[in-house]
Amino acid sequence: MQGDGEVLFLGGVGEVAVTLGHDGLSFQPLHPEPSSSCWTSIILQPKLENRIRFSDVYAVELLDEGPVCGPLNTRTVIQGKKSTEMHRFAVHVVNRSRKHPSPLIPCEYLFGHKDSQSCKSWVELLSACTNGEHDRPKNLLVFVHPLCGKGRGRKNWEVVAPLFDRAKVNTKVITTERAGHAYDTIASLSDTELKKFDGVVAVGGDGLFNEILNGLLRSRHKTSYPPTPEGFGYVGSNEKCQGYRNDGLSNSMPTSNNVNVMLPGSSNKSDDHEPLLSTAQSPGLGTSSLNPNTEPSSGDQVPSVSFPNDWFRLGIIPSGSTDAIVLSTTGERDPVTSALLIILGRRMSLDIAQVVRWKSSPSAEILPTVRYAASFAGYGFYGEVIRESENFRWMGPARYDFSGTMVFLKHRSYEAKVAFLENRSTDSLTASAENVANGVQPRQKRPRKTICRTSCSVCKETLATGQNSADDIPDSSRTICEKPKWVWSKGRFLSVGAAVISCRNERAPDGLVAEAHLSDGFLHLLLIRDCPLPLYLWHLTQFTKKGSDPLTFKFVEHHKTKAFTFISSHDESVWNLDGELFQASEVSVQACRGLVNLFASGPEA
Repeated sequence: MQGDGEVLFLGGVGEVAVTLGHDGLSFQPLHPEPSSSCWTSIILQPKLENRIRFSDVYAVELLDEGPVCGPLNTRTVIQGKKSTEMHRFAVHVVNRSRKHPSPLIPCEYLFGHKDSQSCKSWVELLSACTNGEHDRPKNLLVFVHPLCGKGRGRKNWEVVAPLFDRAKVNTKVITTERAGHAYDTIASLSDTELKKFDGVVAVGGDGLFNEILNGLLRSRHKTSYPPTPEGFGYVGSNEKCQGYRNDGLSNSMPTSNNVNVMLPGSSNKSDDHEPLLSTAQSPGLGTSSLNPNTEPSSGDQVPSVSFPNDWFRLGIIPSGSTDAIVLSTTGERDPVTSALLIILGRRMSLDIAQVVRWKSSPSAEILPTVRYAASFAGYGFYGEVIRESENFRWMGPARYDFSGTMVFLKHRSYEAKVAFLENRSTDSLTASAENVANGVQPRQKRPRKTICRTSCSVCKETLATGQNSADDIPDSSRTICEKPKWVWSKGRFLSVGAAVISCRNERAPDGLVAEAHLSDGFLHLLLIRDCPLPLYLWHLTQFTKKGSDPLTFKFVEHHKTKAFTFISSHDESVWNLDGELFQASEVSVQACRGLVNLFASGPEA
């Protein structure tokens, strides 16, 4: 079939000579129409190329005998007809919009031949070539949040489920019934059960993804506590997290040393959860019917699953209120695009923030509790907005706007101390300990930003130089630096936040920190000092304007760091972790570079 190529009939084009190459197939029309381009003659589809790359093929289907249309918008007919009956097969590919490069569009090439065996041979050959793309998932565990985004979760899954079926990707679908359902299910999986899947997909918002993330990492991420400065009072990087394993044999609560869990008193409500059923222990998955050939014999020992690893990936079909993780990692809030990226097995590493709560309140006992965040950890304004919104869940996504306005008008500030590791490779992005009274104008523009894109050079350079690499994660004393220098910042703050990624969303098109990278091993610490209400409003409105820089005000500190600590004397200190509440008055936080892999490839623009 390579050589000069076999003659097939291509729907909408006519007879073409097909040639198979090592990375795809190409074809040329045997009877091109000089008056029109045959590649633009296919109705309701973007311009199709005369070459198909195997990496862009997501499915190949053998169809029943039926009509195949001839060239459209021409006078050419076949045997007096514009279509003819023949044996057929379809090649399903992804294409990109010419006007906007981010969305992926599913397209179909319909081929025909008079011989059924020829069609079968082509299907077998193309299936073998596309199956050679070894990163593609075969089995996925899917959690669907039915109520998020006013019911978009269920609707979006109904839209994309046929794509997974067509691509022959097996999906074990669980519709969540209560807050914490996904967390309980994932946390209770044994290694044997988890290894049946190539990844987990969240059909919901950032909160559902956070549940899945914490369920996975609760006992499978063995690392040190974040480093802490002298005077913080707790052991940092020399103390190991003792996450406890749950292989379905015991559901007892861990002791205070077993910190990779959600302890009583920590909220486990998703940002998109409507009032669901009360939390209860999740039953097993019942996955024995999935891939029965992978079941180990009773004498086999199943290797443990730990993170980071190169095999397991997470995916999101955006259906939430903000979908900041999807927008930051794909550039598009489109369920079909996300589904196709999952099917094609796209892969990228994602930094995760490890947050260790030492005290839930100033008077509480010391009880280290570990949580993880993929996009943002925020205190003050950010935490209060989430807490206030819990009272208005009946409003749906509009509750965030209402709660944000209420919290803004209260204009509360909080006394706190923050210490962060100095980043020796670059100077602090701001040096703002000045009093606001010295000037109210924004300062001059900062140096040109390097925005994270597909094949980002910054993330690749970090990986190539081994800075904060995955191999270093188990020992954060090496992950951070040998002799770290801590810088303290004290005073009254309206908010304290740490962006792991840019946190793009529809209200903030550039995100909270436009230059934040997806896998460079850094957090972007934002300290917003107390200031007059009009100035704070001016600062917040800058996030809504694309190309603006809301971090140039004198009351804003922006520090690129690998770890920080936080101490507050406020009795009801709450944090916002990816939209979930987390009560904590003393925390230490570190960036875990590339801790998980995502079914994504980075934003194109």
